[in-house]
This record gives sequence, structure tokens and C-alpha cells, in this order.
Amino acid sequence: MKGFLGKINYWVLLLCVLLPQTLLASGEKAALVVIVADTRGLTGLLRAWGQLYNESHLYFSLLTIVLIPVIGFLFGTIADIVMKMIGIDLEHRELSEH
Repeated sequence: MKGFLGKINYWVLLLCVLLPQTLLASGEKAALVVIVADTRGLTGLLRAWGQLYNESHLYFSLLTIVLIPVIGFLFGTIADIVMKMIGIDLEHRELSEH
């Protein structure tokens, strides 16, 4: 029974993947959707960020991919400095698990 149900599941999945989406969709063909950021009320860095998103999704994505680790590193470093200043030392601690 397990082998039979597995074969049925396989063929249903294969049919769903290979069946053209035009056969599944009903109604008229939809117009293309344009996604933009509303930058009318923004100034400075936020406006530049929104304009970059509107002009090139590729450059926006690449800049985001670069900035997220850099900002994470900076925030982590600042957190380490602040914790050392208030007396929390995570480098020389006794492990309570052992």
C-alpha cells in the first residue's frame, strides 16, 4: 500500500509541476505589476534608498546583501565594547555547563 500511494503522490506532484500554468489559471491575462517605492515625502538617506530601489532592483539587492553583514558586525562590536565598559566579560567566563 505504501508503494502504491507513493507512486500516486509522485505522479500528482509531477503533474502539478509540469502542467502549464496557463491551463490552471482562469480568466483574462493580467497586466504586468510594477512595484515602486513612494519617495515623495522622503528626504536624505531614505529618499536615496527608495530611489535606488526604483531605479535598479539588482543594485538595491547587492547593496542590501553587503550592508546587512557590515551593520551586524558594527552593532556586535559596539555591543561588546559597551558590555566590557559595564563589567560583563564574555571572553573569560566559567562555563556552567561543564
